[in-house]
Amino acid sequence: MKVVLVYPPFFHPSLYNLPPLGLINLGTVARRAGHEVVLLDQILGLRDGTLPFGPHLYETCAEQIIAHSPDVVAFGAQCTTYPPTVRIAERVKNLRPEARIVVGGHNASFVAERTLEKFPWIDAVVRGEGERTFEELLQAWSQKGDLGRVEGLSWRCGGEVLTTPERVLIEDLDSLPLPDYRLAAPLDEYREACDLERAIAILEVGRGCPHRCVYCSESALWRRQPRVFSIDRLVGEMKLLREHYGAECFLLAYDQFTADRHFVDAFCRRVIDEGLNRLPWYCISRLDTVDQDLLRLMRQAGCESMCYGIDSGSKRTLAFIGKQIDADMLPQRVRETTELGMVPTLSFVIGFPEERREDIDATLTLALETGIRGNSNPLLQIPTVLPGTALHARYADRLTRGVDSYFSQGIEFDHGRRLAGDDELIDADPELFSSFYNLPCAGISTDELAALTDEFPLIVQLFPKTFLLLSRALDVSPSRLFRSFRGWCLERGTAQALTGTDLLLQLPVFATQCREETSCKWRHLGDVITYEVRAIEAARPGPPSRVGNADISTADPCPARPHNILIERFSFDLPHIVKELGGGLVREDYPPAPCVLAFQYDQGRLAVTQINEFGYDFLSRCNGERSLEDIARTLFPVYGEGLEMSTFAENCRDAARRLAALRLLDPQLSTPSTRGGEYHA
Repeated sequence: MKVVLVYPPFFHPSLYNLPPLGLINLGTVARRAGHEVVLLDQILGLRDGTLPFGPHLYETCAEQIIAHSPDVVAFGAQCTTYPPTVRIAERVKNLRPEARIVVGGHNASFVAERTLEKFPWIDAVVRGEGERTFEELLQAWSQKGDLGRVEGLSWRCGGEVLTTPERVLIEDLDSLPLPDYRLAAPLDEYREACDLERAIAILEVGRGCPHRCVYCSESALWRRQPRVFSIDRLVGEMKLLREHYGAECFLLAYDQFTADRHFVDAFCRRVIDEGLNRLPWYCISRLDTVDQDLLRLMRQAGCESMCYGIDSGSKRTLAFIGKQIDADMLPQRVRETTELGMVPTLSFVIGFPEERREDIDATLTLALETGIRGNSNPLLQIPTVLPGTALHARYADRLTRGVDSYFSQGIEFDHGRRLAGDDELIDADPELFSSFYNLPCAGISTDELAALTDEFPLIVQLFPKTFLLLSRALDVSPSRLFRSFRGWCLERGTAQALTGTDLLLQLPVFATQCREETSCKWRHLGDVITYEVRAIEAARPGPPSRVGNADISTADPCPARPHNILIERFSFDLPHIVKELGGGLVREDYPPAPCVLAFQYDQGRLAVTQINEFGYDFLSRCNGERSLEDIARTLFPVYGEGLEMSTFAENCRDAARRLAALRLLDPQLSTPSTRGGEYHA
């Protein structure tokens, strides 16, 4: 049979896409069974321009499918792409009535019967683990066999919808064939289309999750039975993807990757032994399944980043979710992770039905504390109601349409808007398209939640110290302070959606105005505001540095400070304050203790170096045009007391050596560094 596998269209500018491994797996077993297989990644088509955006996208997608004269068209659909799947499938059936249409994926698995009842052009739904079911379905269709013998299947027989029992999960995942990546476009095409630095491949490590989080369909789909591929299989697949398909990085697909410490330990050591640790990889982890030693081993094996599912800073909300984890360990884990050079993504969820404002504020406070402790990527979401979850079972009758959650974005194909037919479809059936709906929250309105999820992560990334201190100084919760700041910005004509530039321009002004309303305490807040502003400015790209000549072997060098080296005087001991904030200690007052700091973004991290007043005045004059002799003459009346001019000039030459060794001057000099006051923040 001629089988066309379809990854339906989706586009989100901030997300990249990779070859659809689930469909590759189905195509692999179908091809081994003797069927002719074509895989159409219509997400990639939007990225590379072979599919046009606009109101006629679905017609074009259907015509692309029909061009291959398929006997079977199989869609791999998730919650967001369910409307495009349904509407493209209808057009395919109209153009080629003899083609059988089958749908699979998380969403379809839990609404199979309703899907078949509502959309008569869909012939079957493969529920759950698809490889064995899909292979048997193709065999039954090609040989006119009995579909009732295919477990894990729902299908239409005349006007009746029939369902077979659930299929037993595959116990030995190694029994599945290696994914045939020849079915998909080359990895470098994905890299170019998505503007990625490296070619990324998905490495499926395992399936299943034993936990019962109220929002998760993953554990329900795999019936809370975690299984893993063998380490031999995984290492062999990594080699294959590297050597034959050009993989330069791996996304490890398995929610429970770190659940079994012995498995992770053995995997990492094997990767190191095979020399594969030069290839970076990403994974998903839980706070309570890693520690500093395991993180260090993972880093040595190539782990570059991971996602921690935090969810909430409220114990009451964690109990509602069903997540048995101590969120108090998060700051320590973030510090341990970032100190090893890994950048974690921290996933938070706010707005569950029973949450009060104080529960949400506990999560926002925790997010700010993690932003203070290390370089991380915060992800803040409102709950998505997925079929098959406890949220769906308990609250399906309370769904409302208000704002788009994280999992309802990506099908805005007509100049940033959804196609009209998609919204009509979604409006007509909350049960099928529940991911596009919202749950009312007891503590905060949906609109306020949406603003928090869109914009608060920027505050966590750019101004966590300022915002947390300001919240404490004003005795106002983070959510209320954010609402006040947002209203203040709107009054000043700022656009509805705050950007990083808006924050840099507006938050320091807002915080300074608010600080003036506080008592004499929190005097250090102004310095903290300036500290975070300089840190942001140091990381921003700027014009090329003026080319100077800091080579002290020349007769009269002209030292130049790079454009991204910023120096600032402070009235308080900021290194000490930042260290205490990083340790979770928030004080309302500090004694004055002036200091001078140099900010630079070095190898992806902010480096802050404490220098003295002479260093400040010296660097201020290093513009690449003034000679070292001229700088020395200028500074001599201030710092040369008791010295001969020639001696002071030599001291300035030595200072240039030291500052160049610290990379505070261009070019770098080879003098050993004497920097004792550098820290990363």
